Amino acid sequence: MKKLKINYLFIGILALLLAVALWPSIPWFGKADNRIAAIQARGELRVSTIHTPLTYNEINGKPFGLDYELAKQFADYLGVKLKVTVRQNISQLFDDLDNGNADLLAAGLVYNSERVKNYQPGPTYYSVSQQLVYKVGQYRPRTLGNLTAEQLTVAPGHVVVNDLQTLKETKFPELSWKVDDKKGSAELMEDVIEGKLDYTIADSVAISLFQRVHPELAVALDITDEQPVTWFSPLDGDNTLSAALLDFFNEMNEDGTLARIEEKYLGHGDDLITSIRAHFYAPSMRYCRS
Repeated sequence: MKKLKINYLFIGILALLLAVALWPSIPWFGKADNRIAAIQARGELRVSTIHTPLTYNEINGKPFGLDYELAKQFADYLGVKLKVTVRQNISQLFDDLDNGNADLLAAGLVYNSERVKNYQPGPTYYSVSQQLVYKVGQYRPRTLGNLTAEQLTVAPGHVVVNDLQTLKETKFPELSWKVDDKKGSAELMEDVIEGKLDYTIADSVAISLFQRVHPELAVALDITDEQPVTWFSPLDGDNTLSAALLDFFNEMNEDGTLARIEEKYLGHGDDLITSIRAHFYAPSMRYCRS
C-alpha cells in the first residue's frame, strides 16, 4: 500500500508541473496573449485615426470615411462595438499603439520598412505615391536637388521623411526640409496655394481630393513609386488579430464589398465631395496622413 501511495503522489506532482508548464499555451488561457479574445472580452475594438475626408470625417453629425466604414465592418465581424479615437497627427497614432491605447491604426497609413520594424501591418487595400506639390503659376521644380528648408515643409510623422533622408544621403546632398509640428498635410497644401509656402509633399490620393476644391494646386514631381496603404497593430508574438484581419479582408474582397466601398470613397460621389469641402473649410479638422 505504501508503494501505491508513492506512485499516486508522484503522478499528482507530475500532473501539477505539466499543467503549470502548459498553462500559457492552452487556447482558453484568458489573458491578453490572445488579442482577439481580449478585444471580445472588452466588447469594443479601439481604433485610432486622423480626421481627413477619406479616413474619418462627419457629415451632418454622422461618421463618414473609408477607414471608418472598414473599421466598423471589422468590429461587426468580431462581434464588438467600435470605439474611434481621432488624433491630430501620425506620430500620435503610433503613440497610441506604443502605450496600449489602440488595437488598430486605420488612417490611410503607408507600409514602409521603418514602420514594420516596430508594428504589424495588415492587408493592403489601396496604394498611393508621394508627390511634391506647388501652386499653378509659380516655379515648378524638376528635381529635389536644390530645395531648401525655407522652401519645403512636411507634416510630422509623414512617411516621406524616410525617403527624403535616403535621397539626401544617396543622391541630393544639398536637399533640406523642415517639419512643421503644428500642421498637417492638408493645411500645408493650403499654405502652398495661399503663397505662404513654396512646396510640400503629400500622398497622391490626398492631393487628388484636395484638387477637387483647390484646382490651383499642381503636382511638380513624384517622390516615390506606388506604396501600399495598410492598417497597423502592435508587433508581438500574438498573431490572432493579424489572422482575423486577413480573413476579414479576404471575405470583403471575394464578395465585392471592398470594391464597392473603395468606389464610394475614391470615386466622385456627392457625399465624398461634401466631406472634402467640410474638411478643407474647417480649420479644426486639418490633419495629416501617410
